[in-house]
Amino acid sequence: MRSKKKVSLTLDEDLCEDIEKAARALNMPKSRLARKAFKFWLEKETEAMMAKGYEEMAQEDKSVADLAFQAQKEILS
Repeated sequence: MRSKKKVSLTLDEDLCEDIEKAARALNMPKSRLARKAFKFWLEKETEAMMAKGYEEMAQEDKSVADLAFQAQKEILS
């Protein structure tokens, strides 16, 4: 079994009520719901950061390719 660490959070009352409702509707302890929510958020943030990085790399690759193409064009002219 993984070790667990207890944390304390300060949340708006509306959010707390929504969490309690969701936990009841899912028949799930709030701590498990919070773990799932944090894990989901971290996965989505990681995916977004990776996608942004890939887009930036593609732009850099295109810039390098354009520069190389221009250089070759000048050489062949």
